[in-house]
Amino acid sequence: MSPKTIELQAADSYRLAARVYETGGFVRGVALVVSAMAIKQSFYADFAEWLAAKGWETITFDYRGMGDSAPKSLRGLETDILTWARQDCAAALAFARARAAGRPLLWIGHSLGGQILAMTPGNESLSAAVTVASGSGYWCENAYPLRRYSWWLWHVIVPVATAICGYFPGKRLRMVGDLPKGVIEQWSRWCRDPDYAAGTEGETMRAAYRKPTLPILSLSFTDDEYMSERNIASLHGFYENAQRTMRRLAPADVGLKRIGHFGFFRADIGSRLWPSMLDWVTAQGVAS
Repeated sequence: MSPKTIELQAADSYRLAARVYETGGFVRGVALVVSAMAIKQSFYADFAEWLAAKGWETITFDYRGMGDSAPKSLRGLETDILTWARQDCAAALAFARARAAGRPLLWIGHSLGGQILAMTPGNESLSAAVTVASGSGYWCENAYPLRRYSWWLWHVIVPVATAICGYFPGKRLRMVGDLPKGVIEQWSRWCRDPDYAAGTEGETMRAAYRKPTLPILSLSFTDDEYMSERNIASLHGFYENAQRTMRRLAPADVGLKRIGHFGFFRADIGSRLWPSMLDWVTAQGVAS
């Protein structure tokens, strides 16, 4: 079934583009897919359609400034990652919770989407979470392909390009993607701190990471070009009170040549990985 295109309204009245993938039948629960940095919700369409076919109504959305939630120009758009969490993710989660109507509620976060789970109001309503290729982002621990130029990215390229353009012109630079000024500046601070957001934002952020007690499945991949095993372990160490299951896979483990940072959500690769993810969800007693 084609998804329904809807509009969500954050508490500060910003309007967000979202999609609902309905099951067309029995609903086991509701899954909220939370995007990676600078990735449009459309990237997750194949995965969302598969989840819906398995009985999970699935919701995707674009953060403000991204995809269909972006204004004509990012110049002058005032937002940062905490706004994405406290306003945008909070609105999407509230909508998902209402749709769930007491059924299981699942958070599936890709990269950044796994980081900001802790920062999102209402996360206590979640039944379980899955993080995919989600790590701390601290540049000294990045996977080698990224670490080669991370210092230049955060100390030279980002401040200069952002000052000139009023936002980060990632598309033109072929780095990440276009990002609002407040987002890239906050992200830069986090990525330069050994404890990432928990270090930069202080005890309030550390407490936010300690709060979740839900089951979390971490899926990471040995050929991830961005996140190293250390990045993954560091982030999930902040979720110290959650029930963590850590799975690190090599492509050969599932008969693939490559997975990388993005492959899990591509149908030709994900079809080898998605069923075991849902098996884990079922094993938690979240849904039958």
